[in-house]
Amino acid sequence: MTIMQRAAAIAAMTFSLAGLISHSSPVKASDIDRTAIPAPASTIRIINAVSPVSVPVPVAADPAPTVSAAPQAAMVQPIPTEEQDEDDHYNSLAEAVAAQDADDIDSSQRCLAGAIYFESKGEPLAGQLAVANVIINRSKSGRFPTDICSVVKQRGQFSFVRGGEIPSIDQGRASYRTALAVAKIALAAAWESPAPKALFFNTPNRRPAGNVIKIASIGNHVFYR
Repeated sequence: MTIMQRAAAIAAMTFSLAGLISHSSPVKASDIDRTAIPAPASTIRIINAVSPVSVPVPVAADPAPTVSAAPQAAMVQPIPTEEQDEDDHYNSLAEAVAAQDADDIDSSQRCLAGAIYFESKGEPLAGQLAVANVIINRSKSGRFPTDICSVVKQRGQFSFVRGGEIPSIDQGRASYRTALAVAKIALAAAWESPAPKALFFNTPNRRPAGNVIKIASIGNHVFYR
């Protein structure tokens, strides 16, 4: 085949192809299937498994609880009982004596009451209390026995003591019951002593032996320390 024949054949083939292409129908964009292709299930699970990043939101702190005082009427008040005694405040020594229970006594009160009775019955209440305080002061001084009964019964100190014992007393006598009340007041220090720190007493016509200082004169007795 000559060169001219080959060129003619190639030209014919070119025109044939051009015709074929021109007769094919074009594809429009609107004809494209746009149906969404679902993602694989495994991919969905992975996306759902990822927790969203949470941003902390500041929360206002609750205000401190307010403690309100309970109304006065709601407060529970203790109910006073008969066993609760009020503070012993007396306007006079006589009032203090009258307030004492002369029935419930112990051995110290009994010994002290005996000394008050024999040494100062009939004396003013202040004089009886001063006698009681002399005995109490002696028990605390270190110069005499340390308990009330031993001070009262000490040999050679009180003339009413017989054989180291206090004579029996009619306990129904008003003067003895007064002596018991004074003894209780003195031991409880419920009334100030009218002869402070006194360790001795005697009648005005007799003075205790030794170097003593006069403190007070009450009734028929003079008190010294």
